[in-house]
Amino acid sequence: QVQLVESGGGLVQPGGSLRLSCVFYGREFSIYNIYWYRQPPGKQREWVGYISAGGGTDYADSVKGRFTISRDHIGNTVYLQMSSLHSEDTAVYFCSAVNVRSRSEEWGQGTQVTVSS
Repeated sequence: QVQLVESGGGLVQPGGSLRLSCVFYGREFSIYNIYWYRQPPGKQREWVGYISAGGGTDYADSVKGRFTISRDHIGNTVYLQMSSLHSEDTAVYFCSAVNVRSRSEEWGQGTQVTVSS
């Protein structure tokens, strides 16, 4: 069974940076694609980006050039490094893991990011 735990959220000023972590508990981390989503207040959840099992990445246009996703296979952790944050980045951030073989998907509980002065 897979469990995901996000952390690293908080309050940050506009223009600041923050790094979120998504720790993967379970087996075969290396065969999971890991996705980041966010849900701004009062809006629908939206895709932020992902890192494939092989390390390839892709990002939503709204965060491209500001956000970077990486994965640590020793610590079974995926990071979302966010920089040049602005108020529109305020949201609850979630990670999800998709098994590339079975296509099963698991979600974390989310972590709140608030960008405000």
